Amino acid sequence: MDMPAAEVAVDAELVERLVSAQHPDLLGPLVLVANGWDNVIYRMGDDLCVRLPRRQVAVELTLNEQRWLPALAERLSVAIPAPVRVGVPGHGYPWPWTIGPWFDGLSAADVPLDARSAAAADLATFMAELHVSAPDDAPRNPVRGVPLETRTAAVRERLDTGMIPEADALWAVWSELVETEPWPGPPVWVHGDPHPANVLLRQEPDSGDMRLAAVLDFGDLTSGDPATDLAAAWMVFDGQARAAFRSALDELAGMDAQTWARARGWALNMGTAIAAHSDDNPRMAQIGRHVLEQVVNA
Repeated sequence: MDMPAAEVAVDAELVERLVSAQHPDLLGPLVLVANGWDNVIYRMGDDLCVRLPRRQVAVELTLNEQRWLPALAERLSVAIPAPVRVGVPGHGYPWPWTIGPWFDGLSAADVPLDARSAAAADLATFMAELHVSAPDDAPRNPVRGVPLETRTAAVRERLDTGMIPEADALWAVWSELVETEPWPGPPVWVHGDPHPANVLLRQEPDSGDMRLAAVLDFGDLTSGDPATDLAAAWMVFDGQARAAFRSALDELAGMDAQTWARARGWALNMGTAIAAHSDDNPRMAQIGRHVLEQVVNA
């Protein structure tokens, strides 16, 4: 299965017209850097980027980011893409869009596994800071932060496609993990999409270590079970770095075994989603393979 098709064509000419009309003081050279499931991203000049939904389903997610990220950025020690300016429909483009900061660094998806380990404690710190009680009017996402059992039908459907290796082994793991006790606490803020392409790393000049520079793409921002984000233990890292990530987060936030079991279930759920929809995207397909290998072999 392929990545969902764009519902609106977004090219550099359209982006230039939108920025020129609404934020001309920020206009700079445009370079396409990403054309993902939900959004198109252009780098603009040296310090900014323009992020535009390519599907209707992403519009509400964009509005959530525009509303909530400025407040979250104020209390997080890790950089996040809080909007610099917001845009409105125009020139035939029907939806809201965002001008945000450009962060230099490398996607963790493009960094060898063994080089990601130095960022494990950094990512644990980010999650401990993020996972605090969310307000009653925080976004609610029907497929993130929710009880694990609500994802059973979707996982079964993906495994039944015949496209995912070791489907029987993965189903056995899922069948065990889905019985884990649900999150008992109040809903907390949840990033919702903790795969390595959303984790930006930078190389420290002195040590050469790859450390966390920013966490990207809060389109799935929601409130609920923090185990959704703890799936990063399997999505981003290998076994050794996973142990460091878990140890750091246990020390910072006191996570229990039930939460880590649900986190592994969330990794399986998101890994099957990526694996089942990345035939035309080798980079995401590799992420899907990595996640499911880590889940099965954990």
